[in-house]
Amino acid sequence: MKKQIFAGALAGVMAASLTACGSGSGTTTAGAAGTTTTAGAAGGTTTTAASEIKGSGSSDALEVLIWDTNQQPGIQKILDKFTEETGIKTDLQVKDWNSYWTALEAAATGGSLPDVFWMHSNNSQMYMNNGMLLDLDPYIEKSSTIDLSNYMEQVTQLYTYNGKHYAIPKDYDTIALWYNKTMFDEAGLSYPDETWTWDDVLTAAEKLTKDDGSQYGFSMSSDNNQAGYYNIIYSHGGSVLSEDKTKSEFDSAKTIEAMETVGKLLKYCPDPSVMSETKDDALIESGTVAMCTQGSWMVPAFKQNDYMTANCDVAILPYDKETGVRASICNGLGWAASAKTTRPDDCWKLLEWLGSKDMQEMQAQLGVTMSAYNNTSDTWVNNTDKFNLKPYLQETEAKTGNATNKLVLRPYTYNTSVWEDQMNKDLVTAWADPSKMAETCKQVAADMNSAISKESAKSN
Repeated sequence: MKKQIFAGALAGVMAASLTACGSGSGTTTAGAAGTTTTAGAAGGTTTTAASEIKGSGSSDALEVLIWDTNQQPGIQKILDKFTEETGIKTDLQVKDWNSYWTALEAAATGGSLPDVFWMHSNNSQMYMNNGMLLDLDPYIEKSSTIDLSNYMEQVTQLYTYNGKHYAIPKDYDTIALWYNKTMFDEAGLSYPDETWTWDDVLTAAEKLTKDDGSQYGFSMSSDNNQAGYYNIIYSHGGSVLSEDKTKSEFDSAKTIEAMETVGKLLKYCPDPSVMSETKDDALIESGTVAMCTQGSWMVPAFKQNDYMTANCDVAILPYDKETGVRASICNGLGWAASAKTTRPDDCWKLLEWLGSKDMQEMQAQLGVTMSAYNNTSDTWVNNTDKFNLKPYLQETEAKTGNATNKLVLRPYTYNTSVWEDQMNKDLVTAWADPSKMAETCKQVAADMNSAISKESAKSN
């Protein structure tokens, strides 16, 4: 019965996930949804079709599945060291974001999940509730390596269900403001810094926008939530969800006020259809826009882009002038294992390896991502000399300059992708006509509440 409920729940999610976090590499939430290639890096393989997951125990190597080609080379090095140390072989496979969840659904309902794979807050509640993930508590209790108090609490929380733990925290991310130094210099403007408010962004965006349409001051697409408008909402004292995750707060006064600030910024952004098709990261990479907000997961891609390294840099997020709060939306991935793997002990050895302090430090040093293990991400800042990455870590401080910093866990419920996908569709109206922002926010809230009300039956 559980499998039938799970399959029914995921059927709706798969349609939703085609756009939720689909801003890929491009942008995505919490770990970039990398683009698929035809050959894996450093010995890994890359797949595209759902049917290509081999399933637990189908070879002499543990099957490891991820969705980001930007992280693939670094992850492969960590896996290679694991094999050298333990003799246990691994087979790293990479899919793009959309194919990943389609493949995982097919594998889950067919009872053939990969041995080890990434979990994301959008869908983790369903996988944990339906018995698809290996219960790690018996292993954690005996481990001298894994102590969950050593990891960022917000990330550990994402992969805890009914008091049990189903993933080892992998990483965390924060958001920062990327800006084009060349465009700022040409306009005679000072670069963004910790004194900037969202009002300063608006003023600069106006000055950086050219009448002939060759350059825009800002970019924020309607489906860029974690890296985009969520940060403005929480800085202003608004919220996406109630604290108990049972009700939308998108129609609250503070949230609507914050979204109306977004509406003002849209005046200095490319046409919504352009942002929908091209995405914010590609627009700044091409020299079309002067500023955009992006997650730390985009650094591996940006440091490989010649235009970005020659022209762009990073500043800490602006804060809200009224509240004095600088909010950054935080998320993190977890390393999970299949509950039906034929090699649970070997899977645990790999999870323990990936979650160890040494390998979390290696992940940061290689520039894969910031790591979830406390006090191991300082070296990530120095993984490149092409950008100043300190603003991403500053978001975790209590205060920077005159602003109070607030790290906010990315809003999620049992079935996040469903209402998030509908939110993206609803907001298209306000992006096309910002004067309709308030009524659109109310529509978003109504649709969110409808979706959330249907989740309780699936989660029991």
